[in-house]
Amino acid sequence: MKTSLDHLPAGKRRELARVVEILREGFAEAVSGRRAPRFRNGKLLKVILFGSYARGDWVEDPVGRYFSDFDILVVVDHEDLADVGEFWLGTEDRLLKEMSSSTLRTPVSVIYHSLEDVNEKLRLGRYFFMDIVRDGIVLFEEPGHAFDASNTLSPSEALKETRTYYDEWFESAGEFLETASFTVTRGWSRKAAFLYHQAAEQYYHCFLLVRTLYSPKTHNLNQLRRLAEEMEPRLKTVWPNQTKFERRGYELIRAAYVKARYSRHYRITVEELTWLGERIAALRDIVREASLARIAELEQGA
Repeated sequence: MKTSLDHLPAGKRRELARVVEILREGFAEAVSGRRAPRFRNGKLLKVILFGSYARGDWVEDPVGRYFSDFDILVVVDHEDLADVGEFWLGTEDRLLKEMSSSTLRTPVSVIYHSLEDVNEKLRLGRYFFMDIVRDGIVLFEEPGHAFDASNTLSPSEALKETRTYYDEWFESAGEFLETASFTVTRGWSRKAAFLYHQAAEQYYHCFLLVRTLYSPKTHNLNQLRRLAEEMEPRLKTVWPNQTKFERRGYELIRAAYVKARYSRHYRITVEELTWLGERIAALRDIVREASLARIAELEQGA
């Protein structure tokens, strides 16, 4: 894998060095107080930059308010250590604080996997991880923990898996969308907001699985949205943010997975719910069109 960051400005290289420092310090703190040897002796094996900053096609657009993230893959030595809630929340809080204080100017998006899990996905021919191995840049690694060779799926295998993912996830997302619309008519606003979140989340998962045969195990709409928009620019039109109403609407659905269920202070109006329904319908239409185009492309090669 590549190791050079020479294509990046000096400021970006300094930021990435700080990101690696925070990740390593945060992990060391998270495991230091553990009694179980498998946790206390756990290792952070690799920190890899992937995505637009690794490829060199990142975007910084103040007018359109679109900025590429640093996409980071963290690889640990066993799967339990990839549990975000158990080992990484403190580290992610530190990253957010440094972004808020402008120490880090570039948003950071991190995914966590064990070496065994990454190697399994390479053996299964998952494009997402194959692209990381091909285009990614190693920012830190412990020696002696190489990735396995990847396996390229046959066209018929890729088509079968892609169809299965599309049929399953697109249908499930549609059920959430339809149920959310019904709850709006009954005046169950917080339940409707949560269901709209689930519909949006599953449409993004559907798109990512169809395009790459992988989607991160997360409910974080920002992360799913950013990964999908990087692959399909039309998805950037789903969530306009020119007005205060539009920005608040997206923030309401982004927060709905937790706050619509657990916070008594969460409030959303019928007008805002109606807007969310329209935006998720737009998301649905683009995901359908892009997914069917991908399936047709695979059919031609099968």
